[in-house]
Formats: sequence, structure tokens, C-alpha cells
Amino acid sequence: MNNSVLTSLQQLIEVVARLRSPEAGCAWDLAQTAESLSPYVLEEAYEVVDAIRSEDSLAICEELGDLLLQVVLLAQVASDRGQFTLKEVTEGITQKLIRRHPHIFNPESNQVNDPAEIASNWQKIKAIEKGEDPNQIAKLSTKLSKYLRSAPPIVAATKISEKAAAQGFEWQSLEQVWAKFDEELNEFQYALANESKVRQESELGDLFFALIQVARWQELDPATALHGTSQRFIQRLAAIEQVTDKPLAEYSLAQLEILWQQAKEKLKSEEFAKLKLS
Repeated sequence: MNNSVLTSLQQLIEVVARLRSPEAGCAWDLAQTAESLSPYVLEEAYEVVDAIRSEDSLAICEELGDLLLQVVLLAQVASDRGQFTLKEVTEGITQKLIRRHPHIFNPESNQVNDPAEIASNWQKIKAIEKGEDPNQIAKLSTKLSKYLRSAPPIVAATKISEKAAAQGFEWQSLEQVWAKFDEELNEFQYALANESKVRQESELGDLFFALIQVARWQELDPATALHGTSQRFIQRLAAIEQVTDKPLAEYSLAQLEILWQQAKEKLKSEEFAKLKLS
């Protein structure tokens, strides 16, 4: 890393420290905690992924900066509370990378080039670091719990479903999967009419999970599907707003339905035109 990069990083660290200064800092930044910043970490991470999907290098650069800010800010919050500093964060990850890449940093004792074997070694070293036996087969529940901790709910549920199915937790036909979905739908409807919010939420989760099983059987990606639906919803709203001259709340439901269908057809026609030109 050249000096200009280190200088830029140091400037960011100093700016964040100034914002968190009790004497001359920003009231908003001073009010933040690790808990209050957690949603922003997720938001910025998602925005990085969205920028990558767009293949817009300027957007990727900007969003990576926003994500880096969250790392520096969280480290500053921890430092202010006497927990740890950014120095410890960077030293920790550096040493971890060195330990888990012995084929690079200690090639005399570990000569591996196959990506699968490298990944396997990573997991073995990780287990040793955590005081676990790397040769002991981890319980399925332990393996699945990592997705619950590290992935968005829909992605986690999809991964859990895939891994469990590979170990025998699987239906014999798609008809059985649909039967399970129908069962969960009935239970959700009953809960809505007769049970507490806690039970309703539980049954809603079961219904989502059953639908994810249907998607898996059909080799569909639920997260991609839902993202596409949300994107189309926003596009249709934007098309409506282009032809309206007052806030949408001032239109009747019947009027909004007409505008919605018009926007839907307009976007379909534009998409069809693109296909003809390509």
C-alpha cells in the first residue's frame, strides 16, 4: 500500500474521531452505538452488492467508501468505550489472513494450489483457532446455524433448506411440497383469525419457508425473485408518477388501479421493444 492510500485512510480516521469528539463533535455521531449503527452496516453492504450488480465502477467506489466508514465509525465507538481500536481490528484480520494462508506465507510446510483443498485447510485452521477438533464431523445443526448468523433471512432459509435436503430432509415429490405449502397457508390463515401476533408471525415464517422449498424444487432463487418484484413495483410507481400531477394519495383506489395497469402495459411494451432491437 503506497503512502497516498495510507494518508487518505488516516484522514478518514481523523475525521471520524473529530465527529466523535465530546468537545467539538457532531451530536448525531456522538449519539451512535454499535447497536444503532448495525442497520447501517447491513444497508451499506447491500448497496455495495447492488452497485456491483450494476457494473458501475463509480457507484462501487462510492459504496465501498460508505461501507468503510461504518467499519471506522464502529471501531471509533468501541475505542471511545475502551473496548478495542481500529489498530486491533486491522492487526487481527491481518494475522488471521496469514494464519489461514500457510501455502502463501509458509510454503515450505504447506504446498497447496487446489482451491477446494485451500478452502478445506481454511476451515481446519479456523476450527483449531476456536478450540475445536478439525477432524470431528460437525453436527448439521451447527453447520446450518452459521447461515442464520451471517446471511439475510431469505438467503439463510434457502441455504438451510438446500443443506438439510442434501442430508435426507427431503420430500419425494413436488406434490408433497405443494401439500406442505397448502398446510402452512391454512395454519397461517387460522392464526390470523384466532391467535396471537407471536403465533401469526411464527406461522408466517413457516409459510415463507414452505414457499422457499417450492422454489428450490423448481431451481428458482427466492432472493433474486423477490428483488425483481420489488424492482418492478418501483418502476411501475415511477411510470405512474410521470403522468400524474398530484400526490398519489389524492387518487381513489379505482384510479390508482387503472394507472397501475397502464404503467404495467407501458413497461411491458418498452421491454418488448428492447428485445426486438437486440
